[in-house]
Amino acid sequence: MIHTRELTRTFRVGKRTVEAVRGVDIDVHEGELVALLGPNGAGKSTTLRMLTTLLQPTSGTARVAGHDVRTEPAEVRRRIGFVGQGHGAADDQRARDELYAQGLLYGLDRRTARRRANDLLDLLELDGAADRAVTGLSGGQRRRLDVAMGLIHHPRLLFLDEPSTGLDPQSRAHLWERVARLREEFGTTVVVTTHYLEEADGAADRVLVIDHGRVIADGSADALKGRVSGDLVTFTTEDGDAARTGAKVAERVLSAGTAEVVARAGREPEVRFRVEHGDAALPGLLRALDQEGVVPLAVSVSRPTLDDVFLSLTGRSLREGER
Repeated sequence: MIHTRELTRTFRVGKRTVEAVRGVDIDVHEGELVALLGPNGAGKSTTLRMLTTLLQPTSGTARVAGHDVRTEPAEVRRRIGFVGQGHGAADDQRARDELYAQGLLYGLDRRTARRRANDLLDLLELDGAADRAVTGLSGGQRRRLDVAMGLIHHPRLLFLDEPSTGLDPQSRAHLWERVARLREEFGTTVVVTTHYLEEADGAADRVLVIDHGRVIADGSADALKGRVSGDLVTFTTEDGDAARTGAKVAERVLSAGTAEVVARAGREPEVRFRVEHGDAALPGLLRALDQEGVVPLAVSVSRPTLDDVFLSLTGRSLREGER
């Protein structure tokens, strides 16, 4: 469905050349849901805009749904749906009328456009809001209407650019339930950019991590997290001396590499380290700490996250780039 090689895009900012995308290679197969993940300015949205023909590549090649984005943009557009970051529906239109009008613009006959609009209102659970003006819809309903507009012509490939930004957790979950249903019923291929790491982790078949305009990792969320060596074990102690002793115990008993002591203003110091199978390692650690007279005030074990993957690849957090 998508095949790119050495795709680049540069911009001129005054006298300076900015390389927004620098030689991206992407392959997306039919029926996949692929998430593009990276901090602000990484090149995600620029890549998406090139793949959807909204922006001409500076160099390289890209074929989308079997057609070249540079020489056959109209053929690409006929076969894709695109939901951008802003709301696409006219405020004074009724939801059903907006979908019907979009269908006509895509060349559907009146009967097909009307049927398709009703089918999508049902699929995305907008039946009860179908005859309300767009301004009267909730944020979640408006976002689902945007998705419906992107699907009105039954595209083989759907692009979602930050689809759940600004939605409350319930609306975000509802949106992703509808996307999952869409894939089950129609086999639609979906490419999504998102700032929400848990969405990419839970929904995507594959994750492409983009940084400084390059793809730096490609694989399933589980495979990428498997690159991070071990679970994160954290415990707090009553003072710095106990934390430093506890760190040495962890390094000696668990061969955990370096255990980091973190001083926290107004709070108890914290010891952090990574170890394989943290749950299984915890009882032995607690016994060793007890023998040394160190009493942990709180202990936690957490599995690697996609943010940990980015941190291991780049030395900084994805979440830092989002602020």
